[in-house]
Amino acid sequence: MIVQLVQSIRRRQPRVGGCKLYRMLKPDLQNMGIKIGRDRFYDILRAEGLLLQRKKRYHKTTNSKHRFRIYDNLIDALIASRSDEIWVTDITYLRVSETFVYLALITDLYSRKIIGYDISDSLNIEGSMRALKQAMWGKKNLIGTIHHSDRGIQYCSNEYTKLLTSKEMQISMAAKGNPYENAVAERVNGILKEEFLLSETFKSNKDAIKATRQAVEIYNKERIHMSIDYKTPEEKYRESRVA
Repeated sequence: MIVQLVQSIRRRQPRVGGCKLYRMLKPDLQNMGIKIGRDRFYDILRAEGLLLQRKKRYHKTTNSKHRFRIYDNLIDALIASRSDEIWVTDITYLRVSETFVYLALITDLYSRKIIGYDISDSLNIEGSMRALKQAMWGKKNLIGTIHHSDRGIQYCSNEYTKLLTSKEMQISMAAKGNPYENAVAERVNGILKEEFLLSETFKSNKDAIKATRQAVEIYNKERIHMSIDYKTPEEKYRESRVA
């Protein structure tokens, strides 16, 4: 019964880990009269080959050697207290046949919700701009919202920063060579790849776009996070959203 329940969740969240599985399934198991501790739960996962191993891959997506202005880090030691207070951004790659496409993501720091994304054939500014416009869509007041990124040319370009300042948003950038200053954005990228199989090789751009759309939908509305009190990003985002 436990294996069947785990497999039912893994069909939509292929690489959700044991800790979250245990918390997600505990109410159902209790309703069925099944009492089981976390250690025993892990033993079952291990015996059935259902424990996960992390995958590590790397492909450079940041070009910080450019002529554009670099901004200070405004979120160092700052804790987000509401939705749309701090947005964090990053770009990752997806493999399509023998080449790559690039996934630009914008995540709300407070809720961990992905609020904007785009897949592009190149690392040019267009993909990041489309993701930013999607994140901005429907939001009447972004005055003071902090947009945090690495020092990549996409985020420093005149066109991108002009759009941010037109909404009176604040611009923040991580220090060069310090990945921990943009850890949440990179963590979201990792979740999409590790748990939702976006690390696989797709046959076409269409397949990559379809898989990404589905992954973002499930991530936002179904995947619980320990860091936000075991809620989904969508639930947490709506708690304190400012129009």
